[in-house]
Amino acid sequence: MRYWSILFAVAAVFSVGAFVYAPFSADWWLPNVAGDPYHVVSTFGKEIDSLYFIILGITGVAFIGTQIVLVWVQYRYVDEIGPDGKPVRPAQYFHGSQRLEVVWTIIPAAILVFLALYQMDTWASIKLRSATPRVPVLAEITGRQFQWVIKYPGPDGKLNTADDLFTVSDLHFVKNQTALIQLKSSDVLHSFFLPQMRIKQDAVPGMTIPVWFDADTAGHYELVCAELCGWGHYKMRGHVTVHETEEEFQKWQADQLAEQNRSQLSMASESQGR
Repeated sequence: MRYWSILFAVAAVFSVGAFVYAPFSADWWLPNVAGDPYHVVSTFGKEIDSLYFIILGITGVAFIGTQIVLVWVQYRYVDEIGPDGKPVRPAQYFHGSQRLEVVWTIIPAAILVFLALYQMDTWASIKLRSATPRVPVLAEITGRQFQWVIKYPGPDGKLNTADDLFTVSDLHFVKNQTALIQLKSSDVLHSFFLPQMRIKQDAVPGMTIPVWFDADTAGHYELVCAELCGWGHYKMRGHVTVHETEEEFQKWQADQLAEQNRSQLSMASESQGR
């Protein structure tokens, strides 16, 4: 029945239409600032998006080509029965085409080699430990089921001291400043993902992994876990605040420390009262 080929053709046209329409719709496209949907806020984001567009173009051309061949073969070689009840075209079987197999192996391999070479500089600048920026560590972030525990250095500027500030799934840093964090996991594999900054890094138990990023626009963004880490995975959604100035960030930190100290004092007083 040729109706099946028509059905597959309609599905392919719909998919290609969505593929073409997506860049013109802010709701369908990449996660960016709500008021400026085509502006990538991070330095690395532009390079990552460039690689994404190349891969999207290659896969788009491959999809269109394969769908055209699929629909044509379905339409051209539909099973037809003659008046005598026998197939009009008897089935024919052949082993295959070695030449065709070589071609469709070499082309994808060449594309993969090109992508591997094209992305090397970007990968090195955002992932290699040797490229870790020489800036003070903003925070230590530990993924656990099912939240992000964030520890900031206190007034002494050092982590793991008595004046550290603790928050849960609430990340803050300053606009146009590189933020360097130490990423950990206390239980299972998590994935630290900042969609608007185009940064994703697995948090691996037993490892401390440096991660760095920035943003050129102050505002509020998302922090999510991109790894299925258990029944409460959906709850690992945090908040990211990019402050306009260093003074604004310092004020927030001072307010949070004061609140943390009051809470600790209150808990100590209640414990002594008992």
